Amino acid sequence: MRWWDIEPVLRLEHGLFPEDAWSPGMFWSELAHARGPGATRHYIVAETGAPGSSRIVGYAGLAVAGGLGDVQTIAVAREQWGTGLGARLLTDLLQHATASECDEVLLEVRVDNTRAQKLYERFGFEPIGFRRGYYQPGNIDALVMRLCVRDAGTPDAPSGAPADGHVQGTDNHG
Repeated sequence: MRWWDIEPVLRLEHGLFPEDAWSPGMFWSELAHARGPGATRHYIVAETGAPGSSRIVGYAGLAVAGGLGDVQTIAVAREQWGTGLGARLLTDLLQHATASECDEVLLEVRVDNTRAQKLYERFGFEPIGFRRGYYQPGNIDALVMRLCVRDAGTPDAPSGAPADGHVQGTDNHG
């Protein structure tokens, strides 16, 4: 993800998470830590369509520090649900966590988002606790999940992602 992706990412963010969408400043702050030799963030976008007329249909981000990875966000456009795109995005994040020598990866997911929970379970994430009222302003609890990367390895992306969709990261986008 690069700065020019923020506007279309925000449109997707607000469409998917209207009550607790990230602000532009949150994305700018994350991207500020995604470049250079000391980068602690890894953000990617997934696009579909022909070059020059492509459209962002998903994005994901990971923070890494001290052997720990934390999935900051992952989102897929509704019309792409069930295509394997979420799995491809998560695979990219986990590959980056492995390359960054993370021992484990954590994430929070809304307790009412069973679709995402099932995806994370397929990758070996296990529930380890709750964060009460984590998602505001709806006061929705978060389920905290953990994957021990050293034990699980990095799963391969399941097939079924759109043939014309591709994932671009901070190091190879544009």
